[in-house]
Amino acid sequence: MTPLPAIFVSHGSPTLVLDDVPARDFLRGLGADLPRPRAIVVVSAHYEARGVRVNTSARPRVIHDFYGFPKALYEMDYAAPGDPALAADILRRLRDAGLDATGDEGWGFDHGTWVPLTLMYPDADIPVVAVSVDPDAGPEHHRCLGAALAPLRDDGVLILGSGAFTHNLGELRRGGWAELDAPDWVTRFVDWTAGAIEDGRSDDLLHYRDRAPDAVRNHPTEEHFLPLFAALGAGGSGTGRRLHASTVFTVLAMDAYAFG
Repeated sequence: MTPLPAIFVSHGSPTLVLDDVPARDFLRGLGADLPRPRAIVVVSAHYEARGVRVNTSARPRVIHDFYGFPKALYEMDYAAPGDPALAADILRRLRDAGLDATGDEGWGFDHGTWVPLTLMYPDADIPVVAVSVDPDAGPEHHRCLGAALAPLRDDGVLILGSGAFTHNLGELRRGGWAELDAPDWVTRFVDWTAGAIEDGRSDDLLHYRDRAPDAVRNHPTEEHFLPLFAALGAGGSGTGRRLHASTVFTVLAMDAYAFG
C-alpha cells in the first residue's frame, strides 16, 4: 500500500462551507483526489491543551465553537464515528516518543475539524480521531507529534493538520474575499514560507518566528500555524508540495500542502 501523504489545510472561517470561494472548491475536490483513508487523524488549531490530548470517544460530539454566525452553521452536524482503538494506538505512539499524552472522552469535532471534513468527506462515513495542539509548546513539539504518527500513513490513515497559513483576525477585512489583493506583509510571509516548505528548509520553518518576514504580524499567536508542523513531521521527508493558494478576507491565506 502506498502511504497517504500528510496534509495541512487552512480551514478559514466557519462560513467556508457556505461561501463561494476558491478554498471551498479546493477542499471539495481534495477528498476525491486522495486515496480513500480507513481513518482520519485531525490535529486541529481549535483543540488546545497542555501536552497532547487525544479524543477517545466512539461518537464524538459536534462543537459549534463560534458565535454571531448564520443560523445554518449551528444546524450543521458531522456524524462521523470516532475510533477508540486507533486513539489508544495514537496514545501509545505519542508516549513512546516521550510526549505527555492523555485520552479525552469529552472533546469532539470543533470547526477546525468538521469544516474541512464536511467539504472533503461529506458522507461522514470515515472514522475520525481529533488530536490537540499545545499553543505554548512551539513548532518542534508539534513536529515530534507528527513524526510519532507518521507510521500510521502506511496503514491507510490520513494525518490532517487543520489551521491557517496566516491568521491575524485583528486586521481581517470582512467582505474583501478574493477581490482585494493581500497586503505586502501577508505575501512576504506566504512566499517565504512556501519557499522554505518546497525547498525542505525545515530548520528555517521550525525557527520561522525569528526568520520569516512579518511572522508575528501574520501569527500574533501560534495555535493556527502549529498544525503545519504536525503535518511536516508526519510527512517524514522534510519537503512539501503546495496543493492550493488563495486568500479570504484579504489577510487570511488559505494555502494547503502535502508532505511525504
